[in-house]
Amino acid sequence: MLIVYPKGHGRGPIVYKRSTDGGKTWSKRLPTQKSWETSLEVPTLHRVVDAQGKKRVIMFSRLYPLRMAVTEDDGATWGELQKVGNFGGLVTMASVVALKQPGHYMALFHDDGRFIIGGDQPKYTVKGIATEHRSPAGKPWRFWIYQIRSTDGGLTWSVPSPIAMLPDACLSEPGAVRSPDGNEIAVLLRENSRKYYSFLVTTKDEGLSWSLPRELPAALTGDRHTAKYAPDGRLFVSFRDTTHVSPTKGDWVAWVGKYEDITAGREGQYRLRLMDNTKGFDCAYPAVEVLPDGTIVTTTYGHWQRGEKPYIVSVRLKLDELDAKAATLPNDFRPNKRNDNE
Repeated sequence: MLIVYPKGHGRGPIVYKRSTDGGKTWSKRLPTQKSWETSLEVPTLHRVVDAQGKKRVIMFSRLYPLRMAVTEDDGATWGELQKVGNFGGLVTMASVVALKQPGHYMALFHDDGRFIIGGDQPKYTVKGIATEHRSPAGKPWRFWIYQIRSTDGGLTWSVPSPIAMLPDACLSEPGAVRSPDGNEIAVLLRENSRKYYSFLVTTKDEGLSWSLPRELPAALTGDRHTAKYAPDGRLFVSFRDTTHVSPTKGDWVAWVGKYEDITAGREGQYRLRLMDNTKGFDCAYPAVEVLPDGTIVTTTYGHWQRGEKPYIVSVRLKLDELDAKAATLPNDFRPNKRNDNE
């Protein structure tokens, strides 16, 4: 397992470590390329394979322009961060999805207008929430979800194309998961104005067309959803809880259920708090891996001790362990459904 993270809060020189025992222990900080010190965003790692079967791991970083580094030996050696195109974005790339044609990929990210068109605009003002970001012309930035596509195993990428936007909501941080039959891709979206629950868009034609965004249930409302299938076919989705009314609001949580629960708007089987974050909402951009024996390893940062600086932890679990715990609890631990007075 490989891990990268910034030294600062969402930006700063990239730290790189490796585990050879499935995340039980980790190496010291490993040497990185000089360009990794100039990262301005949260780095993300993705496995890609080209049409000839060549495996790579790619790392995206930076706001503008988007940059990428590549390893072809499972992280033993890395290249420099290289410019991908004349565009940028926020949390790039939140998701990378293998398409049905070998070597073809779709990568998803969001932007609010500041970086997609050519770089940061330093004169905008921030008054509290995302909808109050202002462009140099004084107009609010508008959040869009974008995709880029690769046909050569992730080495080169197309220009961005928009897939989702709502005029009264701030859709961001797309977390994608493919349906069990492989015929649909669902994307869970953070809603950053905090007026709504999280949203969902789907595609049945490999990203060529998309459904209109629709709200998810309370149990899946959060930031930076990361979904992986357990061996029994259920989904484990890890994220930061931003449900409007919730005993775990602002904490690192996980949701367990079926793919069909998500697309049908059902609450799912259960949700649990992975760790209690002690400082507001400052936690949980989680990575999730499923090991061959079914162990789920999910890793993120947070303020896990009151008054202390944040640090990174891994949680290891199996769904049968969670099932046993859930069976002993009453059913009223799920978030309340929203009503008109909330």
